[in-house]
Amino acid sequence: MPAPLRDARFTVLLLPFERTTCHRKGTRKGPPRFIEGSLGLERWDEELRQQTYKAGIHTLELPPRGQAARRYFPRVEAEVSRILSLGGKTLFSIGGEHSLSQAIIPPFLKRWPGLSILHFDAHADLRPAYEGTPFSHACALYPVSRNCPVVQVGIRSVAEEEARLVGQGEVTTFLMHEHRDIRKLAAKALRALTDTVYLSIDLDGFDPSVVPGVGTPQPGGFSWHEALDLLRTVVRAKKVVGVDVMELCPLEDDVSSEVAASKLVYRLMGWLLNSR
Repeated sequence: MPAPLRDARFTVLLLPFERTTCHRKGTRKGPPRFIEGSLGLERWDEELRQQTYKAGIHTLELPPRGQAARRYFPRVEAEVSRILSLGGKTLFSIGGEHSLSQAIIPPFLKRWPGLSILHFDAHADLRPAYEGTPFSHACALYPVSRNCPVVQVGIRSVAEEEARLVGQGEVTTFLMHEHRDIRKLAAKALRALTDTVYLSIDLDGFDPSVVPGVGTPQPGGFSWHEALDLLRTVVRAKKVVGVDVMELCPLEDDVSSEVAASKLVYRLMGWLLNSR
């Protein structure tokens, strides 16, 4: 059963926003389908041997009401700030397109000044603007990268203009084709991250054979167990204070993507419940 907000250890914020997708449309359908996918999960976690939901999970939704990013993103930032002010909860934000991270992450930076970002994605998302707007999914991590360390994993699609930022300043990028050994990749990522970490997960970081329902799929991504091994290592070694999971673009005849997304979130919750 859903827990009241005041009692919940985890809060799930559904953000069905879509404005700038440029390959496969439908990320606005991601959050409701994520909930549908979660209904097929066993409450018993077979890896952790526990029923994580008993810690309390509260779900909220912030509908865009037809608003463009300039109006919707301030609402998102205000809602994230409100939830963080309650204390004692870990927020999972579910999109929706990845541009939402621009509005989600700033309240975390205010609350945890030493924060770093682990960016799990197929794309660098470091364009200052794309197709005339800075609020594009292709710009998701650019504003954040100006203010805190960003460590990118799974990257296998980089625009020429982004290549100038890769490995510069606060951005550390591990290109997928150069880092196939997950243990070594995890060790390098840990060294680049600060003690306090926010996870920004674009589901296209997975290989399309694992999560086919994404907005902009790219071949050569993480397998299910590679991704979990990497994320498990980070959660156990660092203080993870928040998570977003973006770009679920569900397919009409295939529920595997929303099931994978919901199982990923439930597993992350379990690890966090047992972490420092």
